[in-house]
Amino acid sequence: QDVMDIEAKPSAPRPRWYERHAQPCVAELLGTALFTFIGCLSVLDDSGGTGRLQPALAHGLALGVTVAVLGDI
Repeated sequence: QDVMDIEAKPSAPRPRWYERHAQPCVAELLGTALFTFIGCLSVLDDSGGTGRLQPALAHGLALGVTVAVLGDI
Protein backbone atom coordinates (compact mmCIF):
# COMPACT_ATOMS: atom_id res chain seq x y z
CA GLN A 1 0.00 0.00 0.00
CA ASP A 2 2.83 2.44 0.85
CA VAL A 3 4.46 1.94 -2.53
CA MET A 4 1.25 2.99 -4.27
CA ASP A 5 1.06 6.29 -2.32
CA ILE A 6 4.37 7.64 -3.68
CA GLU A 7 3.79 10.32 -6.30
CA ALA A 8 6.00 10.42 -9.33
CA LYS A 9 7.68 13.77 -9.88
CA PRO A 10 7.59 15.06 -13.44
CA SER A 11 11.00 15.24 -15.07
CA ALA A 12 12.51 18.60 -15.88
CA PRO A 13 11.98 19.73 -19.46
CA ARG A 14 14.94 19.37 -21.80
CA PRO A 15 16.60 22.64 -22.72
CA ARG A 16 15.76 23.79 -26.21
CA TRP A 17 18.24 23.97 -29.07
CA TYR A 18 18.71 27.71 -28.64
CA GLU A 19 19.52 27.39 -24.93
CA ARG A 20 21.97 24.54 -25.50
CA HIS A 21 23.85 25.78 -28.57
CA ALA A 22 23.09 29.31 -29.73
CA GLN A 23 22.93 31.11 -26.39
CA PRO A 24 26.43 30.09 -25.22
CA CYS A 25 27.89 31.03 -28.61
CA VAL A 26 26.25 34.47 -28.52
CA ALA A 27 27.46 35.03 -24.96
CA GLU A 28 31.01 34.06 -25.93
CA LEU A 29 30.90 36.35 -28.95
CA LEU A 30 29.69 39.33 -26.90
CA GLY A 31 32.26 38.70 -24.15
CA THR A 32 35.11 38.46 -26.63
CA ALA A 33 33.96 41.62 -28.40
CA LEU A 34 33.74 43.47 -25.07
CA PHE A 35 37.25 42.51 -23.98
CA THR A 36 38.75 43.22 -27.41
CA PHE A 37 37.09 46.64 -27.47
CA ILE A 38 38.18 47.44 -23.89
CA GLY A 39 41.72 46.23 -24.60
CA CYS A 40 42.05 48.35 -27.73
CA LEU A 41 40.70 51.43 -25.97
CA SER A 42 43.04 50.99 -23.03
CA VAL A 43 46.18 51.23 -25.17
CA LEU A 44 45.06 54.10 -27.40
CA ASP A 45 46.02 56.80 -24.93
CA ASP A 46 49.49 56.08 -23.59
CA SER A 47 49.63 57.83 -20.23
CA GLY A 48 53.40 57.62 -20.10
CA GLY A 49 55.06 54.88 -18.15
CA THR A 50 52.02 52.74 -17.39
CA GLY A 51 53.29 49.95 -19.63
CA ARG A 52 51.37 46.72 -19.12
CA LEU A 53 49.48 47.97 -16.08
CA GLN A 54 46.86 50.02 -17.94
CA PRO A 55 45.51 47.21 -20.19
CA ALA A 56 45.60 44.76 -17.26
CA LEU A 57 43.57 47.10 -15.06
CA ALA A 58 41.14 47.84 -17.88
CA HIS A 59 40.47 44.14 -18.47
CA GLY A 60 40.22 43.42 -14.75
CA LEU A 61 37.76 46.25 -14.13
CA ALA A 62 35.69 45.28 -17.17
CA LEU A 63 35.51 41.69 -15.92
CA GLY A 64 34.56 42.85 -12.42
CA VAL A 65 31.77 45.09 -13.72
CA THR A 66 30.48 42.35 -16.01
CA VAL A 67 30.35 39.82 -13.17
CA ALA A 68 28.69 42.32 -10.84
CA VAL A 69 26.01 43.21 -13.41
CA LEU A 70 25.36 39.78 -14.93
CA GLY A 71 26.30 37.53 -12.00
CA ASP A 72 22.68 36.71 -11.10
CA ILE A 73 21.81 35.32 -14.51
